[in-house]
Amino acid sequence: MTMTDPIADMLTRIRNSYMAKKQELVLPYSKVKFAIAKILEKEDYIEKAEIDESGKFKQIKIELKYNNKQPAITKMQKISKAGRRVYAAHNELPRVLNGYGIAIISTSRGVMTNNEAKHAKVGGEVLCEIY
Repeated sequence: MTMTDPIADMLTRIRNSYMAKKQELVLPYSKVKFAIAKILEKEDYIEKAEIDESGKFKQIKIELKYNNKQPAITKMQKISKAGRRVYAAHNELPRVLNGYGIAIISTSRGVMTNNEAKHAKVGGEVLCEIY
């Protein structure tokens, strides 16, 4: 089986790990996935994201976060898919749940949240929404 969308796979693995009440999960490493994991950590959706180089391949180790035994993330949704890419200019960036959630945008200056992209006045590909 070949993987067509590694970001969608990452979101699904996180979602499944929360449903199985796991404390941590391990993903194959990529720069974009690690950047997304770091945003989730900074925005307080997960405890910690770090690179694990102990094995043959680099991996991302994510420690999940729970608030009162409830997952910190209620919903993760892939916006841009392999068959349909979604782009937004800096003044058209999505607002997720009236500002309670975040959208992760892949810009020319790297991966950032919709708020950071709005402040930097850069648009890009809308990868996913999280709240």
